[in-house]
Amino acid sequence: MRRIVRRCLVAAALLAAGTAAADAPETHLEDGSHERVPLNTVAPAYPEAARRDRIEGDVQVCFNVDREGRPYRIAVRSSSNRAFEKPAIRAIRASRYQPVPEDREVPGIKTCRTFRFRLESAASD
Repeated sequence: MRRIVRRCLVAAALLAAGTAAADAPETHLEDGSHERVPLNTVAPAYPEAARRDRIEGDVQVCFNVDREGRPYRIAVRSSSNRAFEKPAIRAIRASRYQPVPEDREVPGIKTCRTFRFRLESAASD
């Protein structure tokens, strides 16, 4: 049977260097602060125009997380192509983190994520 190679979309959401892995448990840092544990990490949608034009790129998005686990102050720090910025921001906005108990103090720490938009080949029969 003839193998047909087709392009499939992959928006691999990888953490920026220097931050903890998305599925890592909450840890206590030397300064007494805590890393936030992701509950729901959303991968961005690949923009149709970028897919059609076979454009790949990276977007680094920085944000804070409130006590309820919702991201806020979401901003693009760097981007190789503007077409990927809105999907990356939407993915961050849709993601959720573990809420902080009322009795615990959490410092406002900015978090950054890097989304890598890549087109990869997939073989099908």
